[in-house]
Amino acid sequence: MKKLIKSLLKVCVALGVTLLIVAFTLVISIRLLFSDISINAKNMFVTTMLETGNFKFVPGLFLSDAQIQEIVDRNSMKDMDTDEDLSLIDVDKENINDIELVQIEGRSFMAKMLIIKDPSRVTLATTYPWSEFGKELHELVEKENSLAAVNGGLYQSAHNKGGFPLGVVVSKGEIQFNQPTMNGLYLIGMDTKNLLRVISLEGMNASDVKKLVETEGIRDAVTFQEENTDANNHFVKLVVNGEARALEGKGSGANPRTAIGQRKDGSILLLVTDGRGSGGHLGATASDLIEIMMEYGAVNAANLDGGSSSSMFLNGHYEMTSVTLYYSNSSWRLPNAFVVEKRGE
Repeated sequence: MKKLIKSLLKVCVALGVTLLIVAFTLVISIRLLFSDISINAKNMFVTTMLETGNFKFVPGLFLSDAQIQEIVDRNSMKDMDTDEDLSLIDVDKENINDIELVQIEGRSFMAKMLIIKDPSRVTLATTYPWSEFGKELHELVEKENSLAAVNGGLYQSAHNKGGFPLGVVVSKGEIQFNQPTMNGLYLIGMDTKNLLRVISLEGMNASDVKKLVETEGIRDAVTFQEENTDANNHFVKLVVNGEARALEGKGSGANPRTAIGQRKDGSILLLVTDGRGSGGHLGATASDLIEIMMEYGAVNAANLDGGSSSSMFLNGHYEMTSVTLYYSNSSWRLPNAFVVEKRGE
């Protein structure tokens, strides 16, 4: 019995020492990050934390609001008020059912992109009528009997319940959620002409949104937020009319990302990256997303909800899972997702 107690004490002491070393190393590392020794590392750390759901407060433990805002301003997106020139898109009628999966290796991320030749196949699956819990990505695919999917727009993600969206949700022409009260919201999705639309909702109320959806023929869309403050570092537009958005620094921190784009031939690009330690990767920056979308011929492209929500499902299995440890074999619960319809597959 005494030997057992001694053994347990040794284990406890060893564990305690290990935890102290880890804590000490963490504190020293964070202090170094927020010193002037590594400006680039500090910039990346702050902008990355501001894009998370649960750790936005961390930079504020070491820096003032003014210092945080200065870092954000050095790594932000330039304003881009240009509207899409829809005449630049001419949907190709040949090989229209083709779908391609591409793997992309970046310096600090791995990504996969779905290229869907027929834009009419891309619709929005939702869990409407809304309830406390959403569905994992594969469940939304099964619900719609679809081929593939990526996560969609803003939603209430606390405690991974995922049952309620934020902003605006349109599915098959029906407005299923209409609360455009947040600052910097953009409507992102497809219209009835199968064109990708990225439209600012700034200053609009629910009635304005209803009129917009009707006049612009929006069939499937979600919202994401453009906000560049000491509290959030979110962005939407990546490419407009073939022109890359201008940046300061990397434009953002590094995180898992989901983005949507459309090529000149009408093909839809659905991009998902990893990050936050998954595969040893930090994640993708705004600069990375723009570079990829430009390389693959996007005329218009926008950022969607990312972080732990980023995921991709294709042909019965996950190509990209959530980077959260507990959900590393699936996705978080979601209220909606962009899905790709089956066409004889």
